[in-house]
Amino acid sequence: MWGLLYDVHGNLPALEAVLADAGRLGVQRWVLGGDYALFGGWPVETLERLRELPDATWIRGNGERWTAAPGTAPDDPVVQGAIEHTAAQLGAADVAALAALPTSAPVPGGRAWHASPASDVDGFLPDPAPEDASLLDGVADQRLVVGHTHLPFHRIAEPSGIELLNPGSVGMPFDGNPRAAWATLHEDGRVELRRVRYDHASAARRVREAAGDAPWGDIVARRIERAQFIGR
Repeated sequence: MWGLLYDVHGNLPALEAVLADAGRLGVQRWVLGGDYALFGGWPVETLERLRELPDATWIRGNGERWTAAPGTAPDDPVVQGAIEHTAAQLGAADVAALAALPTSAPVPGGRAWHASPASDVDGFLPDPAPEDASLLDGVADQRLVVGHTHLPFHRIAEPSGIELLNPGSVGMPFDGNPRAAWATLHEDGRVELRRVRYDHASAARRVREAAGDAPWGDIVARRIERAQFIGR
């Protein structure tokens, strides 16, 4: 059985809750889909915990790219403030190592990307959208595991027939449900979207403490508390 972990965002308690759930299920292999540390209260500890996982395949998200090259990220105080904090916490070696991860990796029946084969920031939504066609242009795989939108779903894209699987976000869901989201992929091809309770209020408090007076902390904390994307 494969465990699919996306968008942890430095939220160690959420990750630990998911790993405990995975341990009960007997997960043996892992796909780690990017955005490991950025915006979180525990960037270093989260990275260390992920590195303990056996038989894990890592790919890069936009968070890793942005942290290594802030000039490629939005010119927004929330994003730039979180990048500055995360880079300082991780150190240059880890920032560079994460940015050097591959952008995709094979999974049973297809391939994993952070957002889509076309981009690490242009992703899929739970409901079909006109943009799906361009994001899937030239794709030969029949299954794509994707993330980035922080919205868990499992659907077939029409008319291509490509299976799209988004496990959702471990550390910062945006579907109004604050429970940590992840997914399993069974050997027979069966998919299970899972949610796990954890103390998301304390995770939000940790972000505020880590950010200090920087404005990004309160914005990110409210995203964790409300399980919604909240802008400035």
